[in-house]
Amino acid sequence: MKALLRLGRKGSTLAALAGIVAAGLVLGVAELLGAFLTARAAPLIALGSTFIDFTPPWLQDFAIATFGTNDKVALFVGMGVTIVILAAILGIVAYRKWVLGVAGVVLMGAVIVAAVISRAGATLLDAVPTVIGTAVGLLALRYLIRSLHASHDAGAQETARETTGTSRRTFFVAAGITAIVAGAAAAGGRAIAGARNTVNMAREALTFPTPASAAPAVPSGVEVDVEGVVPWVTPNPDFYRIDTALSVPQIDLESWELRVHGMVEEEFTITFQDLLDAELIERHITLTCVSNPVGGNLAGNAKWLGYPIRELLARAKPTGDADMVLSTSTDGFSASTPLPILQDDRDAMLAISMNGEALPLEHGYPVRMVVPGLYGYVSATKWVVDLEVTRFADKTAYWTDRGWAEKGPIKTMARVEVPRSFGQVPAGAFTIGGSAWAQHRGITKVEVQVDGGEWEEATLAAEASVDTWRQWSHEINVDAGSHTVRARAYDPDGAQTEDRADTVPDGASGWQSVQFTAN
Repeated sequence: MKALLRLGRKGSTLAALAGIVAAGLVLGVAELLGAFLTARAAPLIALGSTFIDFTPPWLQDFAIATFGTNDKVALFVGMGVTIVILAAILGIVAYRKWVLGVAGVVLMGAVIVAAVISRAGATLLDAVPTVIGTAVGLLALRYLIRSLHASHDAGAQETARETTGTSRRTFFVAAGITAIVAGAAAAGGRAIAGARNTVNMAREALTFPTPASAAPAVPSGVEVDVEGVVPWVTPNPDFYRIDTALSVPQIDLESWELRVHGMVEEEFTITFQDLLDAELIERHITLTCVSNPVGGNLAGNAKWLGYPIRELLARAKPTGDADMVLSTSTDGFSASTPLPILQDDRDAMLAISMNGEALPLEHGYPVRMVVPGLYGYVSATKWVVDLEVTRFADKTAYWTDRGWAEKGPIKTMARVEVPRSFGQVPAGAFTIGGSAWAQHRGITKVEVQVDGGEWEEATLAAEASVDTWRQWSHEINVDAGSHTVRARAYDPDGAQTEDRADTVPDGASGWQSVQFTAN
């Protein structure tokens, strides 16, 4: 009797293993077949994207605040753990009641299919890899479960030890082969997708015309001489990335076009070649994410090349009662930007180049929006393919549907970059530094406070424009021990507010405090 109980417990454990490797085969086969279609056909990408769509704003904000630009990695890890647990449960269910196990696997496959076909631009063809993968996974699970039952039946007979061992070895061999096939299929799918991807080669071969309006010369002295302060121009690989795309869209230049329509007198579309032939402008502009906490690193400054959106709108001729432009990405993301801001004299643009090269794929290649003075969630649509002139009263966008403010002007902010939080500095004279921004208003002054003392004015680096951040530095003198430094910035309207606010619904505010130790 005890032997049978041990055999039953061991059978459940092996059944869980069977469920896990079968699930791996489902995903691997779907990944391989999906490589011949689009990234939308990949089950994990579709599931992750759907999860993001239905995640409440507070949880998304928590993920960004906790994991920063690694939020997508954290999501995939969490999904992987969840899939392993569910697959193990389904394996045990199938071992005990095969019909229920089948129902569970089919239900999971149906959920994945629903996630796939719900993505922007997806068709029923994109669901085929998941359907075939689910069928293959079910066959593998059936064989593994039968092997376990044969082992259990043999184990119930005292004279069948050799048969029991043979059946158990058959199971492990089958499970091992299934796991290898699953891994090979997934790796093969990624390899095939990479080999078929010509987008990056086209991007690297892209050249740009001389802009009609080149970026103004950057004045000397825009960077302070303080080690540890971030570069004034953010290198492309270091530029923050926050978006909802788990798989970076791969867009062919020849097929890309932008539709301009809605409440306008003239609807039209433009191609990438139209942009190359237009009178382009080049500007240094600092972007900031609304999810950037006080003192956070979700801000960056780059040189952008693009076509002024105001010229595009001048051609379209918006009607008098329009007040918003709804921009939409190829993956379905949307942002609502106040129409007057896109029509004024600021250098809002359809950007095609970043720091002298084509936009990186993850930063919106081939075309994205760049709008000085607004948080990205209402302005910086990547992979943009549609501009609809409309009204705030009539249309909403991705983040405003989730409780964020309709309009997102960037708040004035000073950031302490040296010293780092809980860092160590030499006792005595020491130079601190950082960056401050108030895009399209400009920084007029930065003050610092050490250990609750008097506020002292910092030295500002040269200003390139009101649309870029500005570095600052200040020499302090501290004794050995623990200290706290705070910073606040001023724009033409006065000092940034001391009142602390969370990132939701329209950006964080408050003075940053940094604790450090002097040795």
